[in-house]
Amino acid sequence: MTNPTASELIARSNRLGADPKNTNFAGGNTSAKGLETDPVTGENVELMWVKGSGGDLGTLTEKGLAVLRVDRLRSLQNVYPGVEREDEMVAAFDHTLFGKGGAAPSIDTAMHGLVDAAHVDHLHPDSGIAIATAADGERLTTEIFGEKVVWVPWRRPGFQLGLDIAAIKKQNPDAVGCILGGHGITAWGDTSAEAEKNSLWIIDTAAEYIAAHSKAEPFGEELDGYGALPEAERRAKAAALAPALRAVASADRPVVGHFTDSDAVLDFLAHREHPRLAALGTSCPDHFLRTKVKPLVIDMPATASVEQILERLPELHEQYRADYAAYYDRHADADSPAMRGADPLIILVPGVGMFSYGKDKQTARVAGEFYVNAINVMRGAEGLSSYAPIDEAEKFRIEYWALEEAKLQRMPKPKPLATRIALVTGAASGIGKAIAKRLAAEGACVAIADLDIEKARAAASEIGSSDVAVGIAADVSNEDAVKAAIDETVLAFGGLDLVVNNAGLSLSKSLFETTEKDWDLQHNVMAKGSFLVSKHAARVLIDQQLGGDIVYISSKNSVFAGPNNIAYSATKADQAHQVRLLAAELGEHGIKVNGINPDGVVRGSGIFASGWGANRAKTYGIPEEDLGKFYAQRTILKREVVPENVANAVFVLCTSDLDHTTGLHIPVDAGVAAAFLR
Repeated sequence: MTNPTASELIARSNRLGADPKNTNFAGGNTSAKGLETDPVTGENVELMWVKGSGGDLGTLTEKGLAVLRVDRLRSLQNVYPGVEREDEMVAAFDHTLFGKGGAAPSIDTAMHGLVDAAHVDHLHPDSGIAIATAADGERLTTEIFGEKVVWVPWRRPGFQLGLDIAAIKKQNPDAVGCILGGHGITAWGDTSAEAEKNSLWIIDTAAEYIAAHSKAEPFGEELDGYGALPEAERRAKAAALAPALRAVASADRPVVGHFTDSDAVLDFLAHREHPRLAALGTSCPDHFLRTKVKPLVIDMPATASVEQILERLPELHEQYRADYAAYYDRHADADSPAMRGADPLIILVPGVGMFSYGKDKQTARVAGEFYVNAINVMRGAEGLSSYAPIDEAEKFRIEYWALEEAKLQRMPKPKPLATRIALVTGAASGIGKAIAKRLAAEGACVAIADLDIEKARAAASEIGSSDVAVGIAADVSNEDAVKAAIDETVLAFGGLDLVVNNAGLSLSKSLFETTEKDWDLQHNVMAKGSFLVSKHAARVLIDQQLGGDIVYISSKNSVFAGPNNIAYSATKADQAHQVRLLAAELGEHGIKVNGINPDGVVRGSGIFASGWGANRAKTYGIPEEDLGKFYAQRTILKREVVPENVANAVFVLCTSDLDHTTGLHIPVDAGVAAAFLR
């Protein structure tokens, strides 16, 4: 049974975390102190429940809380070796845990435990950080809040900061919280409601003061030619730039991307001061750990063409990498972790928007959200004073902190298809849906393309959130629709690595029953459709310089001649030869092209359900419901083939185990001797 104090804390945390004005995703932490019965002594003991390392307030549950004994935690003051060795105290927290202790305690645990208050909130609101990063933040704190909020000069999170805030609380009995220079806010209260009220009062009071006293143009006057392009134009330009930008962000290691064209981003890039402010970088540790110390800014107006930007991009990338390496060299010592990569995580394009990158879509999206937070912070600080983030030496101390490195080393091993972005056509049902599910389960981001957009979206939501899968409309027989689908995939995930040509239909008719319309429909969807998808996808793959995979779901019928099947089998043979042709042409770019030849996939098949099954059953003289069994019995292995079997083959083709294989067709038919490739 959850302790009532812990339940109250979870509810407060969820409310605070649900509103982005209060804190960013996974940012900040909250705590509550209360009594619990010690099962060893049977007596009451004072405990502290605090959000554990890596959790998110908005979605916090009991499992995300660390549980510590307050007496033992405060006793650590007696053995504290000083600020030069304060990192040792993190390991010491383990000796203060109650029972199994719950989640791992975070670096901010001391802040919560040492402060003499029953309830403590540490948050990262844009309004609070704007005051915290203003050049005269200390004066502004007094002017805005009087004696109710106290200024705390920048100090890296840790045990000493906890001691500092505890002392400030003791010395300022009327204070309800503090502004942490360069960082955020901390508030407290005797009850959970009081702590929440004080947190919100600080946040809202800061926001109201900024709104009332900010200069009209915090970012300076508008720059001619840097204004936001019309929505359709900027999204088209973003899609055209995305592959090359992802290549830049992935020079050290592949990443997934996210595109943002919010008003905050476009307005920032449209004004004179954006190059100066971007160069200063972010300040709050949660911000720059996700965004790197500064972004790469395309130093060209919105009126610059895609070609002009692409011509300029390599030079900007080279300079960015050189600057980051110099930053590392200025501050690294013998004990510093190795440089983790010199590519940007944020790329800003005036008139277009922002591309953010990470190890997966959620990380990339959150990095973008954090940079929007940083823009809001800059606007507030510049509006009242001038933006003055913590200096780069302090940023380096946190970015390459031994504790941060240890956290990264504890991260689980990436799944086989992590950072891969897949587009599967005809994926709202049957084989395509099974493929999409398998690729997502193995770590890929998946765009589910289908003629029926509602079914595509339903399939995507079944797989996961929009950080994992999206549903998009795609008529593969229409070139404009194909290009639009690929553009939408690129804007959703930053690029494209893996294409599965699965869209298809079949008409089971004899030669004389097959009409010209039947013939054209079959070839337009599968032969022409696969050609169009591969053509436009290959352009993205080449521009990204990351290689990639194109997989065709052709058929046993691409090599086997059967009755009443001329249009379908002929177009499948076309697809099979496309595999060989494209493998030969695209290999120099590291792009592998392979095919799968399934047979008899009845279960879950849209093709079989739409009449093909009835016609095939009639051809073979069996009841339709027995078709799967019939196909199984004519195979060597006597096994029915299901969509998941095909999905397994696609997965294997796209892993590193077959990274030297291209131009291959894999039969997934339980063994049909007449279709053996010769």
